[in-house]
Amino acid sequence: DWWIWRRCFLTGAWSEIKLDQSASEVKRPGETVKMSCVISGYSMTSYNIHWIRQRPGRALEWIGYMYTGDNNPSYASSFQSRFIMTENVPSSTQYLEISSLTAEDSAAYFCARETQWLKAAEQLYINLYRQETM
Repeated sequence: DWWIWRRCFLTGAWSEIKLDQSASEVKRPGETVKMSCVISGYSMTSYNIHWIRQRPGRALEWIGYMYTGDNNPSYASSFQSRFIMTENVPSSTQYLEISSLTAEDSAAYFCARETQWLKAAEQLYINLYRQETM
């Protein structure tokens, strides 16, 4: 059987901010797919990029995120084994690779930039946590 991979093109709140995803692909079960998310319109090393998927007729599922520039992804527990997030900072691109594809992986996959407000709140939490542990 063949499985269809759909990806969406997302833009930020301003037209100059853009996350441009790779085209749809068709893969066989057991194969590997590598999706790209090209970032433009802002400094890549300023925000978290999240990956989300939506299987047909199902709710959105959060896969994980990576703060651009640190190459240290965080995954939801159900996506830790076959899903790998990487990045290429010079080309302002993040990637999501899925190995050993199954029918359950057939979905629309999205990359999304975290808002500045969320990033500031996360940094505040990290700073407060560090103070409490010292």
